[in-house]
Amino acid sequence: MILVTGGTGLVGAHLLFSLLQKGEKVRAIHRKNSNLNSVKSLFELLGNTSLYDKIEWKEANLIDIPKLSEAFQDIKKVYHAAAYVSFNPKHYQKLVKSNVEGTANIVNLSLHFDIEKLCYFSSVATLSPLPGNEQIDEECYWNTEEDSSVYAITKYAAEMEVWRGTQEGLKSVILNPGIILGSGFWNSGTGAFFSRIYKNLNYYPTGVTGFVAVEDVVSIAEKLTESTIENERFVIVAENRSFQDIFSLIATALNKKPPQKALNPWLLQLLWRIDKMRSIITFSEPQLFKSTATAASRKRYFSNHKVTEKLSFSFTKLETSINRIAKDFIAQSKNT
Repeated sequence: MILVTGGTGLVGAHLLFSLLQKGEKVRAIHRKNSNLNSVKSLFELLGNTSLYDKIEWKEANLIDIPKLSEAFQDIKKVYHAAAYVSFNPKHYQKLVKSNVEGTANIVNLSLHFDIEKLCYFSSVATLSPLPGNEQIDEECYWNTEEDSSVYAITKYAAEMEVWRGTQEGLKSVILNPGIILGSGFWNSGTGAFFSRIYKNLNYYPTGVTGFVAVEDVVSIAEKLTESTIENERFVIVAENRSFQDIFSLIATALNKKPPQKALNPWLLQLLWRIDKMRSIITFSEPQLFKSTATAASRKRYFSNHKVTEKLSFSFTKLETSINRIAKDFIAQSKNT
């Protein structure tokens, strides 16, 4: 049996669908207040609601070791996709609890239960450019001097827990995907790109980064987990594109006007400060942070050479992925 954490998120839900399509027996953990209906809606969107009933759901928090231990019974492989996502420095302790301590628990239990392989979903946010390197690859490591988000800091620390596990005998692979595009979660992550552009978003940040379709992330995760490759990391990026390009492709696919106004770096730096003052005055959560404003303006280029070579993998073109996601968005919008 296979255990999936983070099954109610974009990657985890698509992974569950793919594994079940292949006839695998799957157990997925979820928090007490998780929205399982979002997963069922995705399965309906993907055309096979009956598969949803084959998921063995287990309520367990990443820091609840007794319940996690129950979830590990009879498990052979683990896909650890669960993470707390926040860029608010005030949430640092929550991020540490979930992303670092939670991953440490997954690693320890994988060792205790003699799991065959652990696949950990990290992020390109844990990789920094090296002087002289045109593109960021698997040999580019964390730079402590960079202005990184609290989310990135805890994902890096989580990776260290996985590497620690490999030193104790655990077989694992770490995936470092870029920005993941996929259907079904329209109010968070990149799904919100589609929702906002559909409502005629007119602004775009000026940065460049790596993007990839969720189906490719899932496919690579499965191939690596089933392979003899162990204790290695892989950058998972289909193409390096500007936010302007991506937003324009989404707008075209949704039959909307592409965003016209650039959010230049100086403007984003001003906006996060204004937003911080607004949040203080109104006693509300800020929406923009220094780290995210900086990241949205960076021009980062990533190499997918290692994964394409080792797996002979061909990535889906982003335009193809975006057109498919836009169709799903329109279809679900009509049904709500």
